[in-house]
Order: sequence, then structure tokens, then C-alpha cells
Amino acid sequence: MNIHINGKAYALAHENHISVTSALALYFIEPQQSTFAVALNGNFVAKEDYGHTMVTNGDSLDVLLPIQGG
Repeated sequence: MNIHINGKAYALAHENHISVTSALALYFIEPQQSTFAVALNGNFVAKEDYGHTMVTNGDSLDVLLPIQGG
């Protein structure tokens, strides 16, 4: 299975689908408390749905983080 997270390709040899939570664990070394929004194939995924929303072959996740500035 091949997925993209913020444009970076990830090949998962022994998976047919994984949850958004598991996919985020691939992208972040440590759990991020500051994740602002996640979109699966351009559609917003609510944080409470991460555990049961499935990512399948060819899907793309966009992870948006808050940016501080002034």
C-alpha cells in the first residue's frame, strides 16, 4: 500500500488500510498535541474520527499545524 502524508510517499508492505491515527504515527516521531487539522484526500477529518477513519492505497493526508508569528 502506498500513501502520501504532506507530499511524502510512504510504502506500507503489509497493510491494506490503516487508521488516520496510525498514519500520523508514521509522520510524527512524537505524538503532536498541536495538530490543527487533517484532510484525507482533501476532506477534513475531525479529531474524534482519527481512530476509525481508514486510509487506503493511494490516499493522501494533509496535516496542517498552527504557525506562530506576529
